[in-house]
Amino acid sequence: MSYYIHAAKFFLKNTTENGGWLEVTDEGKFGDFIPSYGKKPEGEIKDYGQQWIAPGLVDTHIHGSLGHDVMDNDWDGINEMSEGLLSCGVTSWLPTTLTGPFEQLNDVCKTIGDHAGEETGAKIQGIYFEGPFFTEEHKGAQNPKYFRDPSIKEYDEWQKSAKGLLQKMALAPERDGAVEFTKHMSQDGKAVALGHSSATYEQAKACVEAGATVFCHTFNGMSGLNHREPGMVGAAMYMQIVDDELICDGHHVRPEVVGSLIKEKTPEHIALITDCMQAGMMPDGDYMLGEFPVVVANGTARLKDGAHSLAGSILKLNDAIKNVVDWNDVTPEAAIMMAAYVPAKSSKIDDKCGAILPGRDADFIVLNDNMTLAETYLDGVSRYQA
Repeated sequence: MSYYIHAAKFFLKNTTENGGWLEVTDEGKFGDFIPSYGKKPEGEIKDYGQQWIAPGLVDTHIHGSLGHDVMDNDWDGINEMSEGLLSCGVTSWLPTTLTGPFEQLNDVCKTIGDHAGEETGAKIQGIYFEGPFFTEEHKGAQNPKYFRDPSIKEYDEWQKSAKGLLQKMALAPERDGAVEFTKHMSQDGKAVALGHSSATYEQAKACVEAGATVFCHTFNGMSGLNHREPGMVGAAMYMQIVDDELICDGHHVRPEVVGSLIKEKTPEHIALITDCMQAGMMPDGDYMLGEFPVVVANGTARLKDGAHSLAGSILKLNDAIKNVVDWNDVTPEAAIMMAAYVPAKSSKIDDKCGAILPGRDADFIVLNDNMTLAETYLDGVSRYQA
């Protein structure tokens, strides 16, 4: 039977409503929203009192959690990740790879392509390849021995193995063929991200105007902003409609810099991501990110080599939305936009997730007024309670 949700606030796609009733149909879809000044509906009503209702969060850049890594190419592990993500308020996600050889990435495409739709937790809306078309200066925790120029032939083969699910790829705009590759992939209806790059402003701009939709973890792994050389950061800040990923754990980017970018771009163009690795939701200790040993302590994941570079994060997306509000960078509704609608839009999956709209899957979360997660619903069914 269908039912209605009543709560203090509803974060709808274009407005925030105080009170009202949100219909969830017996097919597990969103129905109509009745505002507080409308007639109270007949039927079952679940009353959440002073709590808030928001769309399920969308993590479009996540490598692992719960001891699993997408590069392990283990479907059971990926499904465990999907289950665990419900405790982070995430209802849709893009399993994210690291740089690797063609065959290893192709095997991941085959596994996810063969099994996607069977996951029992957060929904897989596609695959994200972070690499391998990067440059060494800003390699981060990626293995440079696999770096190479973009190949349309490789992309087409990966896409075939993934059964069309390769949704997003990150590349360095200065690599030979980057613009042509961006055109090809964007015309295929997929998203191109720009990152791990020493590109000039002009090189980044050329890829954006060819169809790239988002900058990969802005500020991290890219040429910085200089008053005479705007670089990748300058392009991410200045270009108007392109979106910018941000890791808001307080370690990757200082809160003041987060706030500055949000003011410049507006929340409508900031995509909160986690870049979480296998140690997410796990105790401190020694882990691996791809082929590199990592130590997790004090809220960070760092390479064990002498540089101690940050190696992904252990951030949960529900903590990211709380952080940006606690830092006084945005309102609660803007934080939700940046963790649901914008990630979906920037990855070209906003036709499936990221907003509360009639006919969409009833994937939503219940928040307390301090931005902590209380409950996660998938297809109108409560799947996680804090």
